[in-house]
Amino acid sequence: MAQQTITLAGDHGDLARIAEGSMKPAAVLVPVTDRARPGVILTQRTDTLRQHAGQVAFPGGRLDPGEDAVAAALREAEEEIALAPSAVRIVGEADRYRTVTGYTVTPVVGVVPPDIDLHPSEAEVARVFEVPLDFLLDTANHVEARSHWQGQERRYYEIMWNNHRIWGATAAMIVNLGRRLQWSL
Repeated sequence: MAQQTITLAGDHGDLARIAEGSMKPAAVLVPVTDRARPGVILTQRTDTLRQHAGQVAFPGGRLDPGEDAVAAALREAEEEIALAPSAVRIVGEADRYRTVTGYTVTPVVGVVPPDIDLHPSEAEVARVFEVPLDFLLDTANHVEARSHWQGQERRYYEIMWNNHRIWGATAAMIVNLGRRLQWSL
């Protein structure tokens, strides 16, 4: 039996000292394209946003009152990249991830048609691109990095795809998804 690797719970240095209830609930959509070599649709945020400017991310955001993770992920994907909720076949939810910015993020995995016509919201998304799923899940592409932030050393993963740096919470959720899929094999 293969040894299981734990999933990443969050990017805080000490998750135990932060109450789960103090975190804001959020959700992202992990849109996987339905093709022979599936890909994952990602966005690059505009440089003008207050938070996470220029970063690569899944479409997503904060849950509205009364909304669950699936509804929020679908709403945000429609707002950010014009992905119609009816075009997404929900597979399920992945491991939640807690961010240093105070969010508990639930990744929602969904399958979308290949070559779907997407239109980025000019206010939030600079570009939309697709990365092969097998590339994202290959542990050889998961590089652990370190930096100092707010006086503490922070560890995070990054994945380089062409000229795109996928890092932080987005990379951690990809690493978690890969670990979960590896356990099921």
